[in-house]
Amino acid sequence: MSLACFQSSCNLLASCFAVFFLVLLQTKIATSALIMSMRNHHDNYHHRRPMLHTNQSTCALFAGSWVRDESYPLYQSSNCPTIIDAEFNCQMYGRPDSEYLKYRWQPLNCELPRFNGLEFLLKMRGKSIMFVGDSLGRNQWESLICMVSSSVPRTSTQMSRGDPFSIFKFSEYDVTISFYKAPYLVDIDVVQGKRVLRLEEISGNANAWRNADVLMFNTGHWWSHKGPLQG
Repeated sequence: MSLACFQSSCNLLASCFAVFFLVLLQTKIATSALIMSMRNHHDNYHHRRPMLHTNQSTCALFAGSWVRDESYPLYQSSNCPTIIDAEFNCQMYGRPDSEYLKYRWQPLNCELPRFNGLEFLLKMRGKSIMFVGDSLGRNQWESLICMVSSSVPRTSTQMSRGDPFSIFKFSEYDVTISFYKAPYLVDIDVVQGKRVLRLEEISGNANAWRNADVLMFNTGHWWSHKGPLQG
């Protein structure tokens, strides 16, 4: 997948937040599954023994490694120029290497199916998917659109860019993939001329994502900024 030029600098932060939120959804995964995964990884690495394959309910998604796959990337940024923001397009700006595009995530004890854009549209027919957060979420939004578009290059689409709300729709499948800019997620008020984060309140922003079927959140990058960049 082609990501933003700031992919390298944001990768660790993005991974931490992704793991944090997704692990909360995986609380029913047995600890023994993870232990067995680590044992299999150890055996496979040293003795090239077969990896244990388990069903998806016990798949330890966050124990694994990045493996090289010559069939990647899933799309070429040059084929998706109207979607990717110019400042996100590393290849267009002349990044000399492309090896970073040829890796996929491999869990230790299960196989992730290869992404199929057409299958994604068929399963998500009539649904809305929304990314909420800062420019990292925007970059992921654009990447998903390009991944899907590469599978159905001739299908009719509609796109509307705005601030804070941008929408992309695959009309034939009635699938909407949108991005809502909310770097802090929480609401912001103006008090005595100053912007104030309301840590206990999200109702204002939540009006935008209330009816979405699938939500992806990211935040964190802007919380530590000082001076003129401080929110």
